[in-house]
Amino acid sequence: MKKIISLILFVAAFAISGKAQSATSPLTAGMVSPDICAVDTLGNKHSLSEFKGNYVLLDVWATWCGPCRREIPHLKALEERLAGKKLVVVGLSCDKDIEAWKNMVREGKTSGIPYHINVADDFMKLYEVKTIPRFILLDPEGKIVEPVFTKPSDPATAEYLVKLLGA
Repeated sequence: MKKIISLILFVAAFAISGKAQSATSPLTAGMVSPDICAVDTLGNKHSLSEFKGNYVLLDVWATWCGPCRREIPHLKALEERLAGKKLVVVGLSCDKDIEAWKNMVREGKTSGIPYHINVADDFMKLYEVKTIPRFILLDPEGKIVEPVFTKPSDPATAEYLVKLLGA
């Protein structure tokens, strides 16, 4: 029993020291965000590095997700309120049905810059995206500000972004 307790204490101390970080550990604030390979509706590839110099609000969502769709009007309102500030909203659809996503984009029922990512991408694994909608805030250098950011429907989100951007 003493050996088990000693082993648990050793592992805990090792983890707390910051030396133990497995490939499946969650990304945290201050870390550089992994880049993504996303595509637009025409199939052109894009990456997050295109938005350097701006704060980036990532919205991981899908067309079939009711809670995701309910956040879209709030995202649009944030975009309007913060227009001209250094904030880019990027919608990362993880739909398996790419045509459903393209249709929503064509109909203007999405917000931000619409991209599609593969559900099996490393991005989903690295950020441990298990439920959607999921919002992630990055700084102008591509570092993570909030790996699990509040929903746009939460008044705290607008309050935080207004303060951050000096709007």
